[in-house]
Amino acid sequence: MNWTFWKKRREPMPAPGQPDWERALLNRLAVEYLDDQRKRRRWSTVFKLLILVYLIGVLIVANSAGLSDAVKVGEDHTALIEVKGVIASDSDASADRVITALRAAFEAKHVKGIILRINSPGGSPVQAGYINDEIKRLKEKYKKDHKDKDMPVYAVAVDLCASGGYYVAVGADAIYVDKASLIGSIGVRIDSFGFQEAMADLGIERRLLTAGANKGILDPFSPLDAAQRDFIQSVLDQLHGQFIDEVKQGRGDKLKGGDELFSGLFWSGQEAVALGLADGFGSSSQVAREIIGAEKIVEYTKKRDLLDSIAKRFGALVGLGMMESLGVSSGLSLPR
Repeated sequence: MNWTFWKKRREPMPAPGQPDWERALLNRLAVEYLDDQRKRRRWSTVFKLLILVYLIGVLIVANSAGLSDAVKVGEDHTALIEVKGVIASDSDASADRVITALRAAFEAKHVKGIILRINSPGGSPVQAGYINDEIKRLKEKYKKDHKDKDMPVYAVAVDLCASGGYYVAVGADAIYVDKASLIGSIGVRIDSFGFQEAMADLGIERRLLTAGANKGILDPFSPLDAAQRDFIQSVLDQLHGQFIDEVKQGRGDKLKGGDELFSGLFWSGQEAVALGLADGFGSSSQVAREIIGAEKIVEYTKKRDLLDSIAKRFGALVGLGMMESLGVSSGLSLPR
């Protein structure tokens, strides 16, 4: 037995043979064990918090060095903006992110041209429409503010520039592709399922209560009658017409195909150039060097803010640390 250990305690070590000597010894050992475990967890939490603070600092520097450094470039350059992935309000290719980057590029002093590098299967027609409209608005504003001087905007398709991705591309002055890129898919779709027959076979009764005769339209467990189908088709046709109008406005007399261009089909980049859906072949570096004339490329893409998700983890870790500091944890408990 280590008697020095007991001398450090406030209470004297009970002499062997006294009543409840074993119980007192066990309780004392348990208390010391729990104290030691709390100290270990406390220091572990502090260490983790320090690492997290360091990582947050690195992310802050990385995020601030992105767009802000691009704006501070003091030599002529081409601004590159990525439109990557599904175009949706909560994605990397959201209208907010792309438009923020576009505005920064238009306002930067040494930008000689803008490239939208698109690798997207499409997405929200509303988000794509926002971007298309803002490209045209910014070009008109720049032209007015700079006495009829134009800011060229080019779309460069990578692997995929389809549907909403192509909707964005037709807002540019020209579209460049690789011969193997996939271009087009000019159409609109709504997906749903019908399970009513399977439910009938299984003897399942659907109980759907609505206020409004068509409120349950497209419910997968209810039949879709002819009137509702016709209504949905009319909405799709209207959206499709808007898409077609934007393509015709953006491409004009360059289009060489017929109605098949707007049927939802897609083509290789080589076919797209022949059909007038694209203007030529070229990568971002080629367009910057040979078309814009500013070989230096600076990325203006508005990156996704990673600090939000980290802040949540940070808050959870802080809460855990506070709980442990207050002694709120599971552990061994012996009766005294």
